[in-house]
Amino acid sequence: MLGGMTDTAPAPLPPLDLSATSVALTKQLCDMPSVSGDEVAIADAIVASLSGFDHLELHRDGDTVVARTNLGRPARVVIAGHIDTVPINDNLPTRYETLDEGSTAGTPGDYLWGRGTVDMKGGVAVQLKLAAELTAPSVDITWMWYDNEEVSSDLNGLGRLARNSPEMFAGDFAILGEPTNSLIEGGCNGTLRAQIRTHGLRAHSARSWVGDNAIHSLSPVLATLATYEPRQVEVEGLVFREGLNAVGISGGVAGNVIPDAAAVEVNYRFAPSRSGAEAEAHIRELFDGFDVTIVDVAEGARPGLDAPVARQFIEAVGGVPLPKYGWTDVARFSALGVPAVNYGPGDPLKAHADDERVLLSQITACEDGLRRWLNGTAASDE
Repeated sequence: MLGGMTDTAPAPLPPLDLSATSVALTKQLCDMPSVSGDEVAIADAIVASLSGFDHLELHRDGDTVVARTNLGRPARVVIAGHIDTVPINDNLPTRYETLDEGSTAGTPGDYLWGRGTVDMKGGVAVQLKLAAELTAPSVDITWMWYDNEEVSSDLNGLGRLARNSPEMFAGDFAILGEPTNSLIEGGCNGTLRAQIRTHGLRAHSARSWVGDNAIHSLSPVLATLATYEPRQVEVEGLVFREGLNAVGISGGVAGNVIPDAAAVEVNYRFAPSRSGAEAEAHIRELFDGFDVTIVDVAEGARPGLDAPVARQFIEAVGGVPLPKYGWTDVARFSALGVPAVNYGPGDPLKAHADDERVLLSQITACEDGLRRWLNGTAASDE
């Protein structure tokens, strides 16, 4: 008893209906709120739903769930998706809607609207359905559904699993179900954040000449950023576009004081041909003479599309692979020597948006593409 009330755990969510369509399963998942840090109920539901399938070996690490086949196939692939979302903002429960020709809200078609539909429970739904149904795939599969992707990297369930059970990441190829409009996006850019600080001398603003304005001293930094021409770098046939931008600025003491300190926060998105150390060296060279502190850096991932199993995946799914400009968890696989791509339903421009919505046709297209590949069937065979 606490404060006159019984401290009871919330009722568990019912198991998922894995016999439903991938669209209906997406709706089920999205209507189970799972904001980062609160994924226990949806992880419980996933375990309960998969526990009756003899072809799957289950493993759980916190709120990360792994399901593996062990059929003795010559190749193993890892297919992963995160089960958390950013905070809800009056966009649950989900609903179906249709956008007609001439709509300015998006591509005409039938949609599922609501938090998580794009990022990324549509991809998770496809993965869960295939995990249940593909009892004899052409490759062995390790399915991973993990927590805390949308928050600090040190909380990421995939990173925790890699530390606790690195053997789970053994594979010849990996797919992350991030939203890509159900197109293949290979690898990802790296990302670096840096603080560039200037220092001055405080004085009364009525006598500014006896001080040294730290904010004014940032002008060369801002000029460098404004005139910077980002590279476009070809890596294994894909062209990655870089970016260097100010994402924050701070400084000032009071309305009548010359500031003695100021800082610009810079975000550098760099092609996967460049290492984290090389990216840091580039930033320090650009801002030579300034006080530069690297806040964080995450290396990118090369596409790895030349691997035999990757070529089979491209043949089965069809289309022309594209580069991934943003950083995703494919970089974790790449760091372990496993080539990885992004492939999932949903327009990434709608990820985290209040009007987050996914085209139903993209969910079914993603399911069809993965099913063909995992069954060893090329798109041209249909």
